[in-house]
Amino acid sequence: MKLEGRTALVTGAGSGLGKAIATLFAHEGARVAVNDLTRESAEAAVASLGAARDRCFAVQADVSDSAAVRAMFAQVKDRFGSLDILVNNAGLGETGGRRDEINRKGEAQLGEMMSGRKIESHWDITVTLSDEEWHRMIGVHLNGTFFCTREALKLMAPQNRGSIINMSSVAGLHGIPIAAHYGAAKGGILSFTRSVAQEVASRGIRVNAICPGWIDTPMTQNFSPMLRASLTARVPLGRWGQPEEVASTALFLASDDGSYFTGQWLSPNGGLHIG
Repeated sequence: MKLEGRTALVTGAGSGLGKAIATLFAHEGARVAVNDLTRESAEAAVASLGAARDRCFAVQADVSDSAAVRAMFAQVKDRFGSLDILVNNAGLGETGGRRDEINRKGEAQLGEMMSGRKIESHWDITVTLSDEEWHRMIGVHLNGTFFCTREALKLMAPQNRGSIINMSSVAGLHGIPIAAHYGAAKGGILSFTRSVAQEVASRGIRVNAICPGWIDTPMTQNFSPMLRASLTARVPLGRWGQPEEVASTALFLASDDGSYFTGQWLSPNGGLHIG
């Protein structure tokens, strides 16, 4: 098993990509701290691990809260004594009225393009973005990545080894018209990854990023059928990815297979972004 004897913390592991990563890591022999915003979802994820659940535990924390993050890492240290792998996966997408607005305007734009008419259904997302929406998106994705990385380095530095994996997105590579705040956070994560990788390389700590394309997760399941079909048509492989495919990428970066990778990004995206 590729991670036998190692310890890991995966944030946002109650569902979606985080759950798939935590599951694969546990089955590859790691002891895993499974974090989520609610204790119930974290505990449910641990319970689903089968025989591997005995070496894993659930820990609740909002990663945008630095005090909560410090408390979470204190629990990890108490339970494991050390930390070998951190996956900064916790995130959030658009919900409720904003998601409905994206579906409505996306379908309207598709209709205009298919009929050859001028695009008059403008996105107008940024101009209506509230301070609260901006700060929450940046807080969870970018601040959360910083808060967790800072605490992880305190555990990894004394042992002069470790692997930190930050979840970015193709939105951080080429932008995304429906969520400038999401793209900004994911782009910031890429720059943060490059900088910290150079900072801690002398300690044998590797820092890399994953930039998934369209992946089937609870976060992406609220697109309307018409908009989803349009997005799928832009993927050369003709389908959305599965969480397990992103988890395999994380396993590569966390294990000795990725021992010569640092400051890099890998993008399981089906050809959506090639560069």
